[in-house]
Amino acid sequence: MSRRLVSLTLDTLEDLPTRCRSCVFWELDPVSQDRAIECGDPGLEKEAWISSTLLEWGSCGKLVYVDGVAAGYVLFAPPAYVPRSVAFPTSPVSPDAALLMTAYIMPEFVGGGLGRMLVQGVAKDLTKRGVKAIEAFADARWDQPQCMVPADYLLAVGFKTVRPHPRWPRLRLDLRTALSWKSDVEYALEKLLGSMSPSLALGPAHRSS
Repeated sequence: MSRRLVSLTLDTLEDLPTRCRSCVFWELDPVSQDRAIECGDPGLEKEAWISSTLLEWGSCGKLVYVDGVAAGYVLFAPPAYVPRSVAFPTSPVSPDAALLMTAYIMPEFVGGGLGRMLVQGVAKDLTKRGVKAIEAFADARWDQPQCMVPADYLLAVGFKTVRPHPRWPRLRLDLRTALSWKSDVEYALEKLLGSMSPSLALGPAHRSS
Protein backbone atom coordinates (compact mmCIF):
# COMPACT_ATOMS: atom_id res chain seq x y z
CA MET A 1 0.00 0.00 0.00
CA SER A 2 1.49 3.34 -1.07
CA ARG A 3 0.69 6.57 0.78
CA ARG A 4 1.42 10.00 -0.63
CA LEU A 5 0.95 13.46 0.87
CA VAL A 6 0.53 16.42 -1.50
CA SER A 7 -0.33 20.10 -1.19
CA LEU A 8 -3.83 21.27 -2.03
CA THR A 9 -3.97 23.19 -5.33
CA LEU A 10 -6.69 24.12 -7.80
CA ASP A 11 -5.75 20.94 -9.68
CA THR A 12 -6.29 18.70 -6.64
CA LEU A 13 -9.36 20.55 -5.33
CA GLU A 14 -11.61 18.17 -7.25
CA ASP A 15 -10.30 15.29 -5.13
CA LEU A 16 -11.96 16.68 -2.00
CA PRO A 17 -15.20 14.94 -0.94
CA THR A 18 -18.16 16.31 -2.91
CA ARG A 19 -19.85 18.11 -0.02
CA CYS A 20 -16.55 19.66 1.06
CA ARG A 21 -15.84 21.18 -2.37
CA SER A 22 -18.87 23.45 -2.03
CA CYS A 23 -18.71 24.15 1.71
CA VAL A 24 -17.52 27.64 2.68
CA PHE A 25 -18.11 27.50 6.43
CA TRP A 26 -14.56 28.66 7.18
CA GLU A 27 -13.83 30.62 4.03
CA LEU A 28 -16.65 33.18 4.43
CA ASP A 29 -18.17 35.05 7.36
CA PRO A 30 -21.63 33.82 8.42
CA VAL A 31 -23.56 36.49 6.48
CA SER A 32 -21.55 35.97 3.29
CA GLN A 33 -21.90 32.21 3.62
CA ASP A 34 -25.70 32.46 3.78
CA ARG A 35 -25.70 34.80 0.78
CA ALA A 36 -23.49 32.44 -1.25
CA ILE A 37 -25.73 29.48 -0.47
CA GLU A 38 -28.93 31.35 -1.31
CA CYS A 39 -27.86 33.40 -4.31
CA GLY A 40 -24.41 32.33 -5.47
CA ASP A 41 -22.23 29.32 -6.10
CA PRO A 42 -20.42 28.13 -2.94
CA GLY A 43 -18.16 25.91 -5.02
CA LEU A 44 -16.86 28.90 -6.96
CA GLU A 45 -16.43 30.84 -3.71
CA LYS A 46 -14.30 28.05 -2.29
CA GLU A 47 -12.19 27.85 -5.44
CA ALA A 48 -11.68 31.62 -5.34
CA TRP A 49 -10.62 31.45 -1.68
CA ILE A 50 -8.08 28.70 -2.32
CA SER A 51 -6.72 30.52 -5.38
CA SER A 52 -6.32 33.79 -3.48
CA THR A 53 -4.73 32.15 -0.45
CA LEU A 54 -2.30 30.19 -2.61
CA LEU A 55 -1.21 33.35 -4.42
CA GLU A 56 -0.89 35.56 -1.36
CA TRP A 57 0.31 33.13 1.32
CA GLY A 58 1.07 29.73 -0.16
CA SER A 59 -0.09 26.17 0.49
CA CYS A 60 -3.27 26.07 2.58
CA GLY A 61 -4.08 22.38 2.56
CA LYS A 62 -2.80 18.82 2.34
CA LEU A 63 -4.31 15.72 0.76
CA VAL A 64 -3.28 12.16 1.47
CA TYR A 65 -3.60 9.50 -1.22
CA VAL A 66 -3.61 5.75 -0.67
CA ASP A 67 -2.77 3.74 -3.79
CA GLY A 68 -3.68 6.77 -5.87
CA VAL A 69 -7.06 7.34 -4.22
CA ALA A 70 -7.75 10.52 -2.22
CA ALA A 71 -8.23 9.31 1.36
CA GLY A 72 -8.34 12.51 3.40
CA TYR A 73 -7.38 16.15 3.66
CA VAL A 74 -6.76 19.08 5.98
CA LEU A 75 -7.12 22.86 5.50
CA PHE A 76 -5.11 25.55 7.29
CA ALA A 77 -4.31 29.26 6.89
CA PRO A 78 -3.45 32.40 8.84
CA PRO A 79 -6.52 33.59 10.78
CA ALA A 80 -6.65 36.78 8.67
CA TYR A 81 -7.63 34.56 5.73
CA VAL A 82 -10.38 32.77 7.68
CA PRO A 83 -13.37 35.10 8.26
CA ARG A 84 -15.23 32.52 10.35
CA SER A 85 -12.46 32.53 12.95
CA VAL A 86 -13.64 35.79 14.53
CA ALA A 87 -17.11 34.35 15.15
CA PHE A 88 -15.93 32.05 17.94
CA PRO A 89 -16.10 33.12 21.61
CA THR A 90 -12.51 31.90 22.12
CA SER A 91 -11.07 34.03 19.33
CA PRO A 92 -8.72 35.51 18.32
CA VAL A 93 -6.07 33.05 17.20
CA SER A 94 -2.61 33.91 18.53
CA PRO A 95 -0.63 36.16 16.15
CA ASP A 96 2.21 33.62 15.83
CA ALA A 97 -0.07 30.74 14.80
CA ALA A 98 -1.82 29.43 11.72
CA LEU A 99 -5.36 28.10 12.05
CA LEU A 100 -6.12 24.43 11.48
CA MET A 101 -9.54 24.86 9.91
CA THR A 102 -10.78 21.33 9.34
CA ALA A 103 -9.72 17.76 8.57
CA TYR A 104 -11.37 14.64 7.21
CA ILE A 105 -10.52 10.99 6.54
CA MET A 106 -12.71 8.94 4.20
CA PRO A 107 -14.52 6.22 6.20
CA GLU A 108 -12.91 3.35 4.32
CA PHE A 109 -9.43 4.58 5.28
CA VAL A 110 -10.01 5.16 8.99
CA GLY A 111 -7.55 3.48 11.35
CA GLY A 112 -4.49 3.58 9.12
CA GLY A 113 -2.70 6.49 10.77
CA LEU A 114 -3.61 8.96 8.03
CA GLY A 115 -4.83 11.55 10.54
CA ARG A 116 -1.39 11.61 12.12
CA MET A 117 0.23 11.80 8.69
CA LEU A 118 -1.84 14.87 7.80
CA VAL A 119 -1.08 16.68 11.06
CA GLN A 120 2.62 15.93 10.67
CA GLY A 121 2.54 17.23 7.10
CA VAL A 122 0.94 20.50 8.18
CA ALA A 123 3.39 20.90 11.07
CA LYS A 124 6.39 20.31 8.83
CA ASP A 125 5.10 22.75 6.20
CA LEU A 126 4.40 25.51 8.71
CA THR A 127 7.71 25.04 10.53
CA LYS A 128 9.62 25.54 7.28
CA ARG A 129 7.66 28.75 6.70
CA GLY A 130 8.50 30.20 10.09
CA VAL A 131 5.10 29.69 11.74
CA LYS A 132 5.42 29.10 15.48
CA ALA A 133 2.28 27.08 16.19
CA ILE A 134 -0.96 25.59 14.93
CA GLU A 135 -4.20 26.54 16.67
CA ALA A 136 -7.73 25.26 16.19
CA PHE A 137 -11.24 25.95 17.37
CA ALA A 138 -12.41 22.52 18.47
CA ASP A 139 -15.81 21.09 19.30
CA ALA A 140 -15.88 19.73 22.85
CA ARG A 141 -19.37 18.28 22.37
CA TRP A 142 -19.10 16.85 18.91
CA ASP A 143 -22.09 14.62 18.14
CA GLN A 144 -22.78 14.82 14.40
CA PRO A 145 -21.05 15.42 11.05
CA GLN A 146 -19.96 19.04 10.70
CA CYS A 147 -17.05 21.32 9.78
CA MET A 148 -15.42 21.19 13.20
CA VAL A 149 -12.73 18.84 14.51
CA PRO A 150 -13.49 17.13 17.85
CA ALA A 151 -11.45 18.43 20.78
CA ASP A 152 -10.59 14.88 21.87
CA TYR A 153 -8.86 14.18 18.55
CA LEU A 154 -6.72 17.31 18.68
CA LEU A 155 -5.74 16.67 22.30
CA ALA A 156 -4.73 13.13 21.31
CA VAL A 157 -2.27 14.37 18.68
CA GLY A 158 -0.54 16.83 21.00
CA PHE A 159 -2.65 20.00 21.08
CA LYS A 160 -3.07 21.82 24.42
CA THR A 161 -5.97 24.01 25.55
CA VAL A 162 -5.02 27.70 25.54
CA ARG A 163 -8.50 29.15 26.05
CA PRO A 164 -11.10 26.83 27.56
CA HIS A 165 -14.78 26.93 26.67
CA PRO A 166 -17.56 24.41 27.36
CA ARG A 167 -18.22 24.02 23.64
CA TRP A 168 -15.58 25.79 21.50
CA PRO A 169 -12.16 25.61 23.21
CA ARG A 170 -9.15 27.03 21.37
CA LEU A 171 -6.31 24.51 21.22
CA ARG A 172 -2.65 24.94 20.29
CA LEU A 173 0.25 22.80 19.06
CA ASP A 174 3.52 24.69 19.67
CA LEU A 175 6.26 23.90 17.14
CA ARG A 176 9.22 25.48 18.94
CA THR A 177 10.08 22.22 20.68
CA ALA A 178 10.36 20.42 17.36
CA LEU A 179 12.88 22.95 16.08
CA SER A 180 15.03 22.74 19.21
CA TRP A 181 15.50 18.98 19.30
CA LYS A 182 17.49 18.20 16.14
CA SER A 183 18.31 19.60 12.74
CA ASP A 184 16.32 16.68 11.37
CA VAL A 185 12.90 18.33 11.50
CA GLU A 186 11.13 15.23 10.23
CA TYR A 187 12.43 13.20 13.16
CA ALA A 188 11.59 15.94 15.65
CA LEU A 189 8.02 16.31 14.46
CA GLU A 190 7.55 12.55 14.44
CA LYS A 191 8.71 12.47 18.05
CA LEU A 192 6.49 15.40 18.98
CA LEU A 193 3.36 13.80 17.54
CA GLY A 194 4.32 10.18 18.14
CA SER A 195 1.93 9.68 21.05
CA MET A 196 -1.07 9.48 18.74
CA SER A 197 -2.69 6.06 18.58
CA PRO A 198 -3.76 4.93 15.09
CA SER A 199 -7.14 4.10 16.59
CA LEU A 200 -7.65 7.82 17.25
CA ALA A 201 -7.27 8.77 13.60
CA LEU A 202 -10.08 10.92 12.26
CA GLY A 203 -13.14 8.76 11.81
CA PRO A 204 -16.20 8.86 9.57
CA ALA A 205 -17.95 11.13 12.05
CA HIS A 206 -15.32 13.81 11.75
CA ARG A 207 -16.71 15.68 8.78
CA SER A 208 -15.28 18.88 7.46
CA SER A 209 -15.75 21.78 5.16
